[in-house]
Amino acid sequence: MSKVAVVLSGCGVYDGSEIYESVITLMKLDELNAEVQCFAPNIDQMHVINHLTGEETTETRNVLVEAARLARGNIKDIKEARVDDFDALIVPGGFGSAKNLSDFAVAGADVTVQTDFLTFAKAMHDANKPIGLICITPTLSAKICGTGAECTIGNDADTITAIEATGAKHKECAVDEFCIDRTHKLVTTPAYMLAGRISEAAAGINKLVVEVLAMAE
Repeated sequence: MSKVAVVLSGCGVYDGSEIYESVITLMKLDELNAEVQCFAPNIDQMHVINHLTGEETTETRNVLVEAARLARGNIKDIKEARVDDFDALIVPGGFGSAKNLSDFAVAGADVTVQTDFLTFAKAMHDANKPIGLICITPTLSAKICGTGAECTIGNDADTITAIEATGAKHKECAVDEFCIDRTHKLVTTPAYMLAGRISEAAAGINKLVVEVLAMAE
């Protein structure tokens, strides 16, 4: 049975983890009998968005506390994650990846990655363990896996330009497919960077999960 770390970035597409992507990921892992532990950084969100109106609010919310909603409370501070305990890492998308796990949403190609998350993700890569990045999260591919890492976010031109400026190589990809970089053991899929409905996002995510677990064997 593979042991997989799933890193979340809050709860909600505009300021945290994309809920559908997270649930699809967790469901497929469960269907394949993987043992899963969720993690999130114990930090404040960059900001809080009212998902009904799309407007920023004056609230302050904690990434770990909000992500606990998705994990039904079964979640730990990313600082507790240990590489030796896991065979693979998967990170769903949502703007939380670009706002809380990193500052890509504001910094673009000059992105920096949240220290605790980057430490764990890089350690997983250095240990030659497979990593799956979903939706907008592949923008962090070069920071995690190094220059030349191949990834996809679909076909958004501006995002592709920023990704390649970080040192990664972008491959265009359909919503129901995924990109494999076997050299870096990295699997990516566009999900809601392209998806217009939950079933479209699920098609690519499910394939990603299968491939990540296959690489972990």
